[in-house]
Amino acid sequence: MCSEAMFHLGIPTTRAGTCVTSDSKVVRDIFYDGNPKNERCTVVLRIASTFIRFGSFEIFKPPDEYTGRKGPSVNRNDIRIQMLDYVISTFYPEIQEAYSDNTIQRNAAFFKEITKRTARLVAEWQCVGFCHGVLNTDNMSIVGLTIDYGPFGFMDRYDPEHICNGSDNTGRYAYNKQPEICKWNLGKLAEALVPELPLEISQLILEEEYDAEFEKHYLQKMRKKLGLIQLELEEDSKLVSELLETMHLTAGDFTNIFYLLSSFSVDIDPSKFEDFLEELTSQCASVEELKIVFKPQMDPRQLSMMLMLAQSNPQLFALIGTKAGINKELERIEQLSKLQQLTADDLLSRNKGHWKEWLEKYRVRLQKETESVGNADAWNTERVKVMNSNNPKYILRNYIAQNAIEAAENGDFSEVRNVLKLLEHPFQEAEGLQEVKEDAEEEGTRSRQPYCSKPPLWASELCVT
Repeated sequence: MCSEAMFHLGIPTTRAGTCVTSDSKVVRDIFYDGNPKNERCTVVLRIASTFIRFGSFEIFKPPDEYTGRKGPSVNRNDIRIQMLDYVISTFYPEIQEAYSDNTIQRNAAFFKEITKRTARLVAEWQCVGFCHGVLNTDNMSIVGLTIDYGPFGFMDRYDPEHICNGSDNTGRYAYNKQPEICKWNLGKLAEALVPELPLEISQLILEEEYDAEFEKHYLQKMRKKLGLIQLELEEDSKLVSELLETMHLTAGDFTNIFYLLSSFSVDIDPSKFEDFLEELTSQCASVEELKIVFKPQMDPRQLSMMLMLAQSNPQLFALIGTKAGINKELERIEQLSKLQQLTADDLLSRNKGHWKEWLEKYRVRLQKETESVGNADAWNTERVKVMNSNNPKYILRNYIAQNAIEAAENGDFSEVRNVLKLLEHPFQEAEGLQEVKEDAEEEGTRSRQPYCSKPPLWASELCVT
């Protein structure tokens, strides 16, 4: 479902051809928590132009000076040359043709292109709130596709430190670390291409191209998401970062807030503005949701022990914990304490204040757009059209996936088909689909939501991995 969702969002990806499941069972510890369970044996057929990865070139790695570990094809430069020739001639034929008489220049041009493709790919991920859970070199495509849908997740509540992999204890692949880790992986690819591409050439390309391409593509996409279609101003980057900061402060739903912004207009009258503000703040987390978010994850005695250990035996502490992890736990306790004193009305008032402040800046920026056009109505129609084709209404939220998984585990694949059909048209209102409407929770059951809803309370207990 996710690879098809990504494809229809316009993000480069492998595709899912078939999914065949059986009654045979295999024991798997799906959450890596020592609680294995029986799962059906299933085969997914994935389709791509190639499944060669950055890691494919690491089979030639020389022995590590500390561990002695080495690649299975160490010293086989002949195979590396064959692989590189195959990749460039097959998937980058224009580069092969342009530099057929100079191998180093050809390889440099290839590395520059995969650097740019990777930067654009992660920028696209960031703009829809997608998080890849294991971004090691073996999960990075040599042609710039989203590859390996193991642990993944679309963010609901905006949190720059969102982690979608239940076993990623250090946050190595957190949402805000994704651009940085993709650049690191490109650095490892550069090392693996030596001597066919000298490191001083590839490292210079990486430093000159990656950050610039990411920032350029990210800002272009964000301008479209905000309907800034006429002008490209330096201040736009600040407007985007202030929007994300406001989302973070108010625990706003990433997808739904962007989707709602197309109904905001420069000349919105005061009464409609209040209605809009009401709708916007309804996409922010409630006090109850925030209490779950900031629920401490350590037993108080364990935390006390860790704090004492950090003081008395830093070496031992470093083996079992991190300063950042402890600080995060202390922050959770502090935030939860503040929430105990906070009423729903207080939270709503605070959230409205934050959003009013940002919306005023957004209104000023949109006014600059209108001043540069001849026909404001035509501009606004085009603005809304661009926003609605860049801000999805539907993404594969965790609670939606969970409902489909549970139905499928019981032999009912209708929900999978329903969700798949929905994800094929992520920017449109669902037509001809029986959406699951919200109803009152009965004892022992959980309420079902429309597919575009921010997550229900029960979804906060899902372990995403």
